[in-house]
Amino acid sequence: MRSYSIRRSALIGSSLATLVSWTPALAADEAAAAVDAVDASMIVVTGERTTYNNTAVSDVLLDDRPPLANPLDLINTLPGVSVNQGDALGFDDWSTTLSVRGFQTNLDQQQIGMTIDGMPNGDSGYGGGAKAHRYVDTMNIATVEVSQGTADIATRSNEALGGTINFVTSDPLDERRVRVSGSFGDAEAQRYYGRFDTGLLLGGLAKAWFSASHQQATDWIGGAAQNKRNNFAGKFIVDTPVRLTGYVSYDDAHENNYDQIYSAGQFASAPDRDGLTSSWTGVPVVDQQYRRVWSTLRENFFAYLKGETTVANAFEIKASAYYHDMSGRGDWAPPYIVDVIQDGAGAQSELGSGRVDGTPTWWAGLPAGSTVPPRYTFVDANGVALSPTLCADASSPRCYAPGARGAQSYRHTHYSKERVGGTLDGAWMMSIGAAENVLRGGLWYEDTRRKEWRDWHNVVDTAVGPDFADQPYWTQYNRRYPQDTFKWYVQDEIRFGPVTANVGAKQFINHIDREDLFGETPDASVKSKSNVLFSGGIQVQAMQNLNVFGGYAENFKALTDGLLEFGDEAFVDIEPETAKNWEAGVRYTTPRFEASATWFKSRFANRVIFVPNSSEAGVDYLGEGDGTFFNAGGIDSEGFELLANVRPLDGLTLYGMYTYIDATYRGTGNAVLDEEQGITAGNRVAGIPKHMWALSGSYDTGPLTFGVTGKYTGDRFVDAGSSWVAENYFLTDVNVSLRGEALSELLKELTLSLTVNNVTDVSYLGGISGNYAWIGTPRTAVFTVTADF
Repeated sequence: MRSYSIRRSALIGSSLATLVSWTPALAADEAAAAVDAVDASMIVVTGERTTYNNTAVSDVLLDDRPPLANPLDLINTLPGVSVNQGDALGFDDWSTTLSVRGFQTNLDQQQIGMTIDGMPNGDSGYGGGAKAHRYVDTMNIATVEVSQGTADIATRSNEALGGTINFVTSDPLDERRVRVSGSFGDAEAQRYYGRFDTGLLLGGLAKAWFSASHQQATDWIGGAAQNKRNNFAGKFIVDTPVRLTGYVSYDDAHENNYDQIYSAGQFASAPDRDGLTSSWTGVPVVDQQYRRVWSTLRENFFAYLKGETTVANAFEIKASAYYHDMSGRGDWAPPYIVDVIQDGAGAQSELGSGRVDGTPTWWAGLPAGSTVPPRYTFVDANGVALSPTLCADASSPRCYAPGARGAQSYRHTHYSKERVGGTLDGAWMMSIGAAENVLRGGLWYEDTRRKEWRDWHNVVDTAVGPDFADQPYWTQYNRRYPQDTFKWYVQDEIRFGPVTANVGAKQFINHIDREDLFGETPDASVKSKSNVLFSGGIQVQAMQNLNVFGGYAENFKALTDGLLEFGDEAFVDIEPETAKNWEAGVRYTTPRFEASATWFKSRFANRVIFVPNSSEAGVDYLGEGDGTFFNAGGIDSEGFELLANVRPLDGLTLYGMYTYIDATYRGTGNAVLDEEQGITAGNRVAGIPKHMWALSGSYDTGPLTFGVTGKYTGDRFVDAGSSWVAENYFLTDVNVSLRGEALSELLKELTLSLTVNNVTDVSYLGGISGNYAWIGTPRTAVFTVTADF
């Protein structure tokens, strides 16, 4: 499948290149323009002068994070933003959480849009989604642009209820260069990176770069994880009357996860342990917590081709096409074998060559209301299932006669996704008397084929380790989810003197189908069609350095194929989630001082929640629980953000940020449902701090650069019922880099850097999702050597 997908994407790319070469109407890339506007001497840039708040990171902040870091770490000190991960080394998507102004992306919800060079990432969910680190290496990032609220009307995302984050890859250099880099750090961290920039080619019309990187580490808790990631990428620009930009990336990652903390008492008693174990014991009920069987495996291939041009200095048009192929697995090791084949007193077929695809027909005879099929946990030397005889605990080896051996499964949930899409944007610039007017509009279409199936393998010898049989004994389900997305937008902007105003409209139309490849359940479909969503704003250049702005936007999140994992009756009359966002603020910019202040308000409605019909204690590895989806309540969020950059003297840059967020639940309107969901109207939203502030400074003496950053995160509730508080914490990061010229003129292209995150080794709760939390990242040091040739 991999070779077919790559060949297909290559064919699409070459066909598009041929098409674009004679297409006369393609436009300027706003992301590239934004990068050109970044003042690299500032730590954070207040962004473009628009009707909405936006910020971007600069070279100073990029250099302050080690290459091992996840690209999301780069935005953690921006206003309104909070990022938490299981470690500081860029591994484990499972424990990664992100919030912006009360909206969140984590295991349970995805409410923040993400793009790569303006191209949509698909979605950010665990089971088939991909965040930025699946598409781009940290050392290939030029900047990260964050629109905290209303964002640009052209943004391509089905998840952007709140803000949008655009990860901008760096352009090829005009001069030839070879860069190599090596990093070493705590948790046995290693990273190797190389990049070749061709410089200008074809008489100065073209340039390109190619890069490769490998990184690996273990976990910081017990050293059992075997994390690794390989990334290969390239980018080219052909600068002719039709400017072409192409990017391609292949990323292969294997991550062992961190587990959540399930109570305040658990964290208080073991603040440096997450409940997973670091060695294999041979006892299935214990080894289900072995870290190496909690795994995320992902391969992502992503490519795009853009073309842009200007016609008669009045028309700007740009077009793009992209392709994304993802395949991967999520692994767990349930402490039992599911008894899918009834063998009576004989040897269990699941331990041999027996295989069942789909649900065994005899399961229809389970007792009424039962969703738990039979299972066994120990067998004798002949593979015959045993019942406990010495005590009642079926999971304890002490309850079985000598010679019994554990029986355990290795469960794979397979995910694959293939996306093909394209965008078209146009702008018509004209003068109306003394006013300048820009009419712009665009289209986005994407065709997606996601597939998910789950199979169960038996662990070959539980006394030895977690190695599993290649042949699954049971494939639990196999489904495909075709999906298509269409968006149109139009906006008119007029500028008269110091005043610029715009008004726009957009609409999303999304269809998702479910195809049961076993034919056990009827096919189903769900449609998400937004209303026409309006936006508008105004900005006034009150003085040369002073810009005042305000804006309003209606946002939308399409229904996901997660609804289709249940029966049709579970999602009858479900409507997509929506949000209304307001903001107003002021920006002040001079060569040595930048500042902004922004007030914002958001109203999130039609929240989709799932209410199970029944549940059982412990991990439901079978996932057989049924239930119903509801549109119930939402979230109100209001607050303000302050930002300031100052350069009091050459070489010294100081940065400060403060965010206040009052995010509360609106409740479902149903008292019984509120109680069941643990929601009280007016309670603060779980995972959202009311106060955040950061201070950062960087001093560049020439060969030596020293930077220090501190961020405060206020108290957060872990659960929606506000019964468990994750206490506030303050983290300090330090970065020191030395250019080789300080040692010898021969080493002037060499840079040595040391980054230490959480210098004071603060113990805290980090990411929050689903009424639980992960332990925050401890002190982590990474040393990096980079050389240019």
